[in-house]
Amino acid sequence: MDQPDRAAAGASPIPFLTLPNWLKAAAQCGFNIEPVFRRLGIPTDLIHLESATVQPAQLQAAMEACVAQARNHHFPFVLGETFAFDYMPDIGTFLATSSTLRETLRVFDWVRALINPALTVALQERGAEAWLVLEFAGAPEPTPYFAETTFASIVKFARMLLGDRARFGRLCLQYPAPAYAGEYRRHFATEVRFGQPLHALVLPRALLDLPLEGAFPALHRQAEFRVRQQLQQLPGTQGFIARIERCFAAHPELLGQGIGSTAAALGVHPRTLQRRLRAEGRSFADLQSAARFSLAAQWLQERQLDIESISERLGFSDRRSFTRAFTRWAGSAPSAFRARARPSHGG
Repeated sequence: MDQPDRAAAGASPIPFLTLPNWLKAAAQCGFNIEPVFRRLGIPTDLIHLESATVQPAQLQAAMEACVAQARNHHFPFVLGETFAFDYMPDIGTFLATSSTLRETLRVFDWVRALINPALTVALQERGAEAWLVLEFAGAPEPTPYFAETTFASIVKFARMLLGDRARFGRLCLQYPAPAYAGEYRRHFATEVRFGQPLHALVLPRALLDLPLEGAFPALHRQAEFRVRQQLQQLPGTQGFIARIERCFAAHPELLGQGIGSTAAALGVHPRTLQRRLRAEGRSFADLQSAARFSLAAQWLQERQLDIESISERLGFSDRRSFTRAFTRWAGSAPSAFRARARPSHGG
């Protein structure tokens, strides 16, 4: 899922949490990637992987070198197939425990924030079809390799979650058909169209809301909470969803009110807020619920408020309603959660 932003020389470095995936893909393709990284000056420090970065130009050069050296497979396809959230297990848990494919789509926002700020995948619902549209920041890519890697990864996870029900309509790609175009059909097992207006994976819209066999709501909520804790540590998280989340954190009284109050706090019309949320594949109710869980867990850990006060601050009609909701989110009652939690600030 890596993609360099080549808009200008000296572009900002991007995270390189995917280093282990590059190593595994190279091994599967029959070559040693260490000389490639050494020649290009790419750091290979697994001990401090969470802070590792790479320059976009280095990543582009590494990809081209790996494609040239691969002996038995097309490297970008293998890199996408081997992609896993090895160093972000909470995202992996979130995916594996999702109730529907639609729920999983917020992972693309997290990937952009934690892994690759140049990559955007947006959902467009067009009649009976769902389009997962891929865009890269900066100038158009000079090779198809990073789009290949991203779509290979998306298809891998969709098949993992849907099993035999995974049926894709077609894969649309903006660039002309490469010399190895025949490999696409073998890898993706679906129709592939080159020279299209958009990069997009098209699938039946009904697949978005099919119940998934791995659904585990309590673990799902817990994984989301842990990912959001990571996101809160990032400097300057951007985006419309992030604006709403910051608004809820600053004004928790909005959590017990309707969409109109939040829209007013953001300075937008309620219809604009709804339209933006639909474009992101999110609902206002889901954001409210996630914010309530996040704040409830934080306040329970800090131990400065009693459970009755937390319930009131989050806009619940009574403590019993709060307890039922929190138990659904966390898999345990607020009192049990507090008993297990360590005080956050020495409280």
